[in-house]
Amino acid sequence: MMDGEYLLLSGIQHFCFCRRQWALIHLEQQWQENLRTAEGRLDHSRCHDDTLREKRGNLLTVRGMRVVSHTLKLSGICDVVEFHAHPDGVPLQGREGLWLPLPVEYKHGIAKQNDADRLQLCAQAIALEEMLVCYVPRGALYYAADRRREMVEFTPELREATRHTAAEMNDCFTRGHTPKVRPGKHCNACSLKELCLPALCRKADAAGYIRIHIRDALREETLCENC
Repeated sequence: MMDGEYLLLSGIQHFCFCRRQWALIHLEQQWQENLRTAEGRLDHSRCHDDTLREKRGNLLTVRGMRVVSHTLKLSGICDVVEFHAHPDGVPLQGREGLWLPLPVEYKHGIAKQNDADRLQLCAQAIALEEMLVCYVPRGALYYAADRRREMVEFTPELREATRHTAAEMNDCFTRGHTPKVRPGKHCNACSLKELCLPALCRKADAAGYIRIHIRDALREETLCENC
C-alpha cells in the first residue's frame, strides 16, 4: 500500500480477474512469478521510467506518472500518459497551451473478454481527473502480443463499475477477507496456481473432515473400552 494507506490501483485488474488471486497478493503478500508475469514485467520496465519524457509537436508523453484517487482510495503508477494539445485541456507547469491527458496502459498479452484491463485504465483516468481537475473522456490499452492499441471510452457505466469494484476491494481489505477458491479455466494462466491449489481446495470439505475425525475418535474410544 502507498499514499496514505491506499490500495494499489493496479490491483483492480487482479481483483476483476480473480478475487482470491488479489487477496493472496495484496492481503497475504504472496507472489510467484511465471513466464507471463516475467515477460509482462520486462514490457513495463521502460514504461515506468519516469525520466523519459518526449515532446513531439502537439503531443507530450510522460512515463511512470504517479497518480492517486481519494474517492476510489487507490494509488499507483500509469505506464504512459499522453498529453495532447487541446482547447478543453488543462495548463501544465512549464508548458505553453492547454493539454488533455490520455492514459495508456501496456499489456503483455492479448485483449481480454472481461473488463479487467478497462477498469484499471478507468481508475487511472478518475485519478487524473481528480489531480488535474479536468475531464478525461477516453484512454488506450496497448497489447504487445498483437501490437494493437484499443481505445476505451470512459462511459458512465464503466465509471460506475470502476467505483463499485474499488469499493469492494477496500471492503475486502478492511475485513481481511480472502475469498474461497472458484476453479476455472483462468486458473491455468495464474502464476499463483501452485500457492492457491485450486484443485485441492475444491475437493476440501471441512464438515467431512470433522465427521471423519469424530468417527475415528469414537472408534479409538470403543477399542480402548474393549481392551
